[in-house]
Amino acid sequence: MISKWLWTLRSVLRELWVRVAAFALLAILTAAMAPLLAPLIPQGWAEAFGGGAVSAVLQILASSMLAVTTFSLSIAANAFTAAENSATPRSTALLQKDTTTQTTLATFLGAFVYSVVGIVGLNAGYYSAGARVVLFGATVLVLMIVVVALLRWMGYLPDFGRMDNTLDRVEEAAHDALATRLDKPWMGGHPYKGDVPAGAVPVRATETGYVQHVDMGALNEAATERGCQIYLSLLPGDFVYNGAPMLYCLGEIGEADVLRGAITIRRTRTFDQDPRYGMIVMAEIGSRALSPGVNDPGTAIAVINRELAVLARWRSREGPDVHFDAVHVPSSEPRDLVESAFRPIIRDGASNAEVQLHVMDALDALNKIAPDVFGEVAKDLLNEIMERTSEGVGLSTRDRDDLAKRRAATGI
Repeated sequence: MISKWLWTLRSVLRELWVRVAAFALLAILTAAMAPLLAPLIPQGWAEAFGGGAVSAVLQILASSMLAVTTFSLSIAANAFTAAENSATPRSTALLQKDTTTQTTLATFLGAFVYSVVGIVGLNAGYYSAGARVVLFGATVLVLMIVVVALLRWMGYLPDFGRMDNTLDRVEEAAHDALATRLDKPWMGGHPYKGDVPAGAVPVRATETGYVQHVDMGALNEAATERGCQIYLSLLPGDFVYNGAPMLYCLGEIGEADVLRGAITIRRTRTFDQDPRYGMIVMAEIGSRALSPGVNDPGTAIAVINRELAVLARWRSREGPDVHFDAVHVPSSEPRDLVESAFRPIIRDGASNAEVQLHVMDALDALNKIAPDVFGEVAKDLLNEIMERTSEGVGLSTRDRDDLAKRRAATGI
């Protein structure tokens, strides 16, 4: 598990403004460094490239890049709105952190800043004849980068923000979070079933929100210094309120704020370290598709298939890989993941036999993949399907017969 400062740095670097600011700063440095390279330019080159040539190119670049940047921002904003309206508002965070979009916008804005700085420098007499040659070469390079970014952007736009594209992103985020959790199901600590030893003192939250990150290294270091054992009562993605126990300390507790500082709580939930959130977001997309106003069972079926693809990668660990000897972590329950994925769709698709049949197939597949892990929850959800569809409005007798036959065929 990464430390809190590294996690915070990685979160900041995902923001659009960071990449834009970096490209703009690079553009300013490029334009400002031209005089330093001027002595390396042969005299003949300085005479061949006049200030008028580079000035004209920079003027064109400045005017066009401002328009392109504004237009691209509007396209990105429309894609975010489309994903929010057609899929779910929770999915827009993934589009906003899309690296291709951020790099493209940063390239366009960086080219605009570069051209403006170059124009100001030329008008202020900052560039000598040799420096103008360097500026001209840099301008040609910037133009090539802009052309490549435009071509890439044109090929990227047809799918950006569409339903399949949004589902791809949510599925990938859910898969990555689940893979991280399965690789270290107890985040490098000792597993425990939630039974806190007698005498352990609770450390209570002073904020209300979702757990976004747990700095296991900081907790282990603090526990080692105090000679105590820490028992976490929550995992990333869990909701905690002011006054609720975050962890229990068996031994000398010391300064509680140090322990609280190792657990990051925010108002919103994120996909990092939280595989259940990805399943919830996909289920939300499926539920919206099944609403009477949308009536798109095909999208709901696509969601079911993607949820199955994520859960089918489940693998059990033989034992814990302990790196933090003083920290004990509760186990993640596969039941929570499966119910978060399928229960909303079972509820909202009770009148659609095709959707329910696909859910049955998915549950049957999970049971065959890992019966010890998914067998019990698959059986409970199959029974819930039969209960909800027994009186489902819009289901014919044939539909109910098909569902009953499929239920019997699972053998669960």
